[in-house]
Amino acid sequence: MYGLGVYRFLLSRQWVILTLVVLVLIPVMVELGFWQFHRHERRVAQNALIADNLTAAPVPVTELTSPGHTVPRSDFWRRVTATGTFDTAREVVVRRRTNADDRVGMHVLTPLLLTDGRIVLVNRGWVPAAPDQKSYPDVPPAPKGEVTVVGRLMADQTTGSSGIKDLRGLPPRQVMLINSEQQAERLGREVLGGYLELTDPAPPGGSPEPIPDPDHESIGSHMAYAVQWWLFAAGVPVGWVILVRRERRDLAAAAAGGSGAAGSPGPGGDGDGGGGTDGSGGGSGDPGHAAGTGADTDSDTEAGAEPPREPADR
Repeated sequence: MYGLGVYRFLLSRQWVILTLVVLVLIPVMVELGFWQFHRHERRVAQNALIADNLTAAPVPVTELTSPGHTVPRSDFWRRVTATGTFDTAREVVVRRRTNADDRVGMHVLTPLLLTDGRIVLVNRGWVPAAPDQKSYPDVPPAPKGEVTVVGRLMADQTTGSSGIKDLRGLPPRQVMLINSEQQAERLGREVLGGYLELTDPAPPGGSPEPIPDPDHESIGSHMAYAVQWWLFAAGVPVGWVILVRRERRDLAAAAAGGSGAAGSPGPGGDGDGGGGTDGSGGGSGDPGHAAGTGADTDSDTEAGAEPPREPADR
């Protein structure tokens, strides 16, 4: 019964609130750890996918996509080939794009008219934006005549997938997203789903600036974050137990101090007879001494008294 009584403070309002917070934090931190762990797993899987697709032998683009086709993630960054003629007259630029040095500029999107009459969009690379955002930038011309290009296959961009808002009312030949459906409507032709990031042939003079290969070596800090969250989840109950034991120790010390103060003797009550001023010695004098004093008084009285006399003869 005593063992349970010393923890009655846990029923107080502040301890109930603290305990509830602890019970909420533990599963939340565990879940956050698994969230980071799953992000780590996805990053590792993506790195493996990029590496495999970049090293795979290129295949004709028409084998992997068609008009209206949504490129699956398994085909992202897949090397493909396409043969046709660039239609530079219907070329557009994609706003607010960065290069390898994080400079903001534009991507050059040029339709490639295939031999079968369909079109595949080719992102030829990055160019600086014009000083006036409404003006068309200086774009080096695409190769003339029939060419065979090699590029990385990518899915159509949407606001949801890219986070880029698709603004309307832009200057002529400027777009916000690379989207085959939008370009098919603009061009009036069938456009293969997705687009290519050009890797070959390399542009003369390095402009437009080729889009670099995606990073597929770093794995980020997700695993470290997962371990941190799990350590926090383990540390919360440990901290709670330490606080409980400290509170119990403090309450026990306070109770012991109160009991000692209540049981200490008052002034004059220490048993030595001091403090008595009325001859009683505070009720703690030596009874033998008192009795002896009385006996001495009786003895003195008897010693000083005359012996009884015989009555006179009549």
